[in-house]
Amino acid sequence: MIRFRQLVLLVVPISLALAGETGYKVTRKIPIPGEGGWDYVTYDAAGARLFVAHATKVDVVDANSGKILGEIQKTPGVHGIALVPEAGKGYVSAGEANIIVEFDLKTLKVVGHVPSGTKPDAIVYDDGSRRVLVSNGDSDDLTVIDPFLGRSLGPIALGGAPEYIAGDGKGIVWVNLEDKNETLMVDPKAMAVKKRFKLPGCDEPSSLAMDRETRRLFIGCGNKKLLVLDADSGTVVTQFPIGDHVDATTFDPAKKLVFTSTGDGKITVVREDSADKFTVVDTITTQRGAKTMALDAAGGRIFLPTVEGVPAPATGPPSAKRGMYKPGPFVVLVVEK
Repeated sequence: MIRFRQLVLLVVPISLALAGETGYKVTRKIPIPGEGGWDYVTYDAAGARLFVAHATKVDVVDANSGKILGEIQKTPGVHGIALVPEAGKGYVSAGEANIIVEFDLKTLKVVGHVPSGTKPDAIVYDDGSRRVLVSNGDSDDLTVIDPFLGRSLGPIALGGAPEYIAGDGKGIVWVNLEDKNETLMVDPKAMAVKKRFKLPGCDEPSSLAMDRETRRLFIGCGNKKLLVLDADSGTVVTQFPIGDHVDATTFDPAKKLVFTSTGDGKITVVREDSADKFTVVDTITTQRGAKTMALDAAGGRIFLPTVEGVPAPATGPPSAKRGMYKPGPFVVLVVEK
């Protein structure tokens, strides 16, 4: 395998798009060698590093310079990356191998493997329960990992295919069930589902983020809607139109902004005026295929992986697998003011 980390690549400036109300726009592209599929990207605030899922490995990139710092190899069908700074470890969901790859945060060397359910996908570190949680799309459960012991504590049966996960910082998390149009409240320490919320008008809920202060959930739906949900009662507060093929939502607690990225090349920005009042304030044009993102809240930046030349009929990697287009150069877009 070619060791791309030996190459020094520069961040390439691009012509700037007109900024909307928020002032956010695509300002740069970080080129990353190699083709293949991609999924989630994770930002490491302590090291200003990007961990980018890329086919069978994870590329680690300096978020400021665009330099390739290294790679985490042998992660077939990689989907997501969870970082646990307190334990000095990271975890990668390898969807084709049904394992979670454990690596050292400093050296990037693989230090272990943890078995998961079938088709592990979204993966997060929940600081409230101090557990790594993995959504297993084909076995309909969550794998719960103690990162300080480096082992699985077992699965939590969910009764549906889980997607993304968000926590309140107090030990409770919520997870979307894509095939059931539900969001579940889960206690990872008790290894139990506490509540099940139906999501009226929301088909195939995928992305998920939370305002821990107001206890509002932001749920991206496959039928081009963003739902705002009361995390405790499951009541729908409001909803907004978004783009096609949603796969990521994130929340900036300082700016009170909700960002939702979609594969048709858009980020819908919603401002939280209060717990029960929300306003769409911007639609940022990105690039087709840029359906996942990572937020650098302190730096005011958003990072989105995609490839060049995605045609209008396709909105992301699943279309590429059907042969609708040949993937072009792989890049990470930088959105900032």
